Amino acid sequence: MDLGMRGKSVIVTGGSGGIGRGIVLSFAREGCNVVIAARDRQQGQRVAEATRDLDGEAVVVPTDVTNWDSVQEMVSETIRRFGRVDVLVNNAGGTNQPRPFVETPREEWQWQINLNIWGVLNCTRAVADDMLGRGAGSIVNITSNSALSAEAGNYVTTYGGTKGYVMALSKNLAYEWGPKGVRINCVAPGWIVPWEEDQVSGDSFWRKYGYEFFGTPDQMAKQAEQGQMFNVSNQPIKRIGRPEDIGDIAVFLASDKAKHITGQLISVSGGQWMP
Repeated sequence: MDLGMRGKSVIVTGGSGGIGRGIVLSFAREGCNVVIAARDRQQGQRVAEATRDLDGEAVVVPTDVTNWDSVQEMVSETIRRFGRVDVLVNNAGGTNQPRPFVETPREEWQWQINLNIWGVLNCTRAVADDMLGRGAGSIVNITSNSALSAEAGNYVTTYGGTKGYVMALSKNLAYEWGPKGVRINCVAPGWIVPWEEDQVSGDSFWRKYGYEFFGTPDQMAKQAEQGQMFNVSNQPIKRIGRPEDIGDIAVFLASDKAKHITGQLISVSGGQWMP
């Protein structure tokens, strides 16, 4: 489907692997110019190379979203290369190994707050002058079902809390910026699994503990098909999600096909969460 995105300039934070990889590829298929803003330059370059046969162009701009100067430099480089920022996808985020709240070290709370909250604040503020100045732009914030369901947020309490903050921020800012031509929406992924083990960045939770605890992508897919995967078997749609499931909805929300949609949240989780 042609969503009319050809030539649009898109920033995808955390675009070096996992969900970010799916988002980058989805925008590149639509002919967008994509900036992969990520700390893992090597993995980001692998994603950029995966777009070579697609209609869009992808470049890596090493970025630490928790660092204001780094974010400003990334946005300036995007504008220098492509003239403007049409779309920002705040995808960078993460959680530590699941554990009870009272057993979680304070430094892990702080790491998640810095990445999941300050990362979104920094990038949103950094693109604001360009978008508001032109009276046009779309921001898609990647949140999590962990902020919607206590079961999904079990043992990742701080992570769910940070994503809840992003949801509230998005709604309030959508109300404020809607009259100024900038739309903001949220996508809450459920269980999203990469196609290959190496399609994630070095600091991904998959590398920290995910593969060891849940198995390889192929093993998880087979378990889901057999109804043996605990966090998929209770979904109405009994399959694991894939990165492009998030990428495709992000492209739609960023496009003019969604020009009358702002301040909304869509859970992409096989029906795991229904409001």
